[in-house]
Amino acid sequence: MTKNTQFRIPEEAFDWYDAYAHGMMGRREFMDRLGTLAVGGITMAMLTGALIPNYAAAEQVSFNDEDIKATYATFASPDGHGEGRGYLVQPSSLAEGGTAPTVLVVHENRGLNPYVKDVARRLAKAGYVAFAPDALHPLGGYPGNDDEGRSMQSSLDRSKIEQDFVAAAKFLKAHALSSGKIGVVGFCFGGYISNYLAAAIPDVMDAAVPFYGTPAGNDIVGNVKGPVMVQLAQLDDRVNATWEPYEEVLKSNDAPYKMHIYEGTRHGFHNDSTGRFDEKMANLAWDRTLEFFGENLRG
Repeated sequence: MTKNTQFRIPEEAFDWYDAYAHGMMGRREFMDRLGTLAVGGITMAMLTGALIPNYAAAEQVSFNDEDIKATYATFASPDGHGEGRGYLVQPSSLAEGGTAPTVLVVHENRGLNPYVKDVARRLAKAGYVAFAPDALHPLGGYPGNDDEGRSMQSSLDRSKIEQDFVAAAKFLKAHALSSGKIGVVGFCFGGYISNYLAAAIPDVMDAAVPFYGTPAGNDIVGNVKGPVMVQLAQLDDRVNATWEPYEEVLKSNDAPYKMHIYEGTRHGFHNDSTGRFDEKMANLAWDRTLEFFGENLRG
């Protein structure tokens, strides 16, 4: 489902939102700049309604869907914040026994919001055990709005967050419902974490699909073994500038990889709760993601 925008959003509004969402612009400056575009019948309410997520309008798989079972699980994270917690979704068929491949789902830079939980449900609907940790668990969890969530996440020690996701991956791979295969998919910050896990624990991860995420740091990026499928938005200059150096690492390591760049899209194009959503390209990227996981987790 896409947001229903009956007007063309000025290009600069997307750039300002990207800067605001990634902490490079404060909320007041963002709103002041948007105000300069509220002319000619375009109101501030129209602009903010198109750019700021509307999670209620974006649900694709209900938590009541009979094909899945959703709950929560905690896990130990001794090198991180001590304990992590996440949203665990399994195919209903596993209630009668059996195992399935697993996928770790990693949120953006604002905690476990409803969009990312819905992605986990989509994966369970497709036959995977999906686990979406909340980096904000040490602070009480996602607060219900992105502004506060973004501020909370930026206050946490990034290295401890990274270790929380390492612990989450190991927890999921060893889970009683796991077939022993694990993939990771993440968006924005979660794309970075997907690349980070591929480098930090290459012998644990069986597949990684980072959506518009930067590579792991230079100290570990050389450990990547793959397979990795990189999903990029054409109009995302900030992230795309990191691709060529990352590709050189993948090539030098003989790491299996694919890269897709989606024409006309912006950072966040898979997120169906904002005006950046591109339904056609998001569906294509998701089909490719499921195909990639099928190739690497079901064999």
